Amino acid sequence: MTSGVLALQGDFAAHAAALRRLGEPAREVRRCADLAGLRALVLPGGESTALLRLMLGDDEPWFDALRAFHDGGGALLGTCAGAILLAREVDPAQPSLGLLDAAVARNAYGRQVDSFEARLDAPAFEDGLPGVFIRAPRITTVGPSVEVIARLAGQPVLVRQGRVLAATFHPELVADDRVHRLLLKHCRPAPGL
Repeated sequence: MTSGVLALQGDFAAHAAALRRLGEPAREVRRCADLAGLRALVLPGGESTALLRLMLGDDEPWFDALRAFHDGGGALLGTCAGAILLAREVDPAQPSLGLLDAAVARNAYGRQVDSFEARLDAPAFEDGLPGVFIRAPRITTVGPSVEVIARLAGQPVLVRQGRVLAATFHPELVADDRVHRLLLKHCRPAPGL
């Protein structure tokens, strides 16, 4: 069993390290062909417009490949910019995969200087979760099939719809590995792509 981290931009190395600490082999994904044989993929934080430029300007058909990966049984975790990519609606408008029935507002928690850490209300986890927010998006609405796993001041910050998880914070920047564990929990055996 192997998981991957989209390694085009952002803090992909920290996500790969978190998966490896859990005993999960982790592959850095730089081409669509690297998705073959993976059971899960992390779409890391970074800068969403820069990531989009790389994904849409490349000769690789990233959007089609990521949708096919999900349709074939692969689990996805999007953090910060990755959560924006997964949403069905983004404000201000930009292309997205539409795999998560949620609307997301970019940079809604402020600029880089407004970055902060907070304890998240996460009833499924005994003592909540730590959250690191850096130019973070805000989940503004969720559809009826979306489960809210963690909140900050009443607002959803970690959600799940089937095999799709989205966090508006950076779980790779803390020692707590429970968000990555949650991704692996929702994996099926290797999707056979």
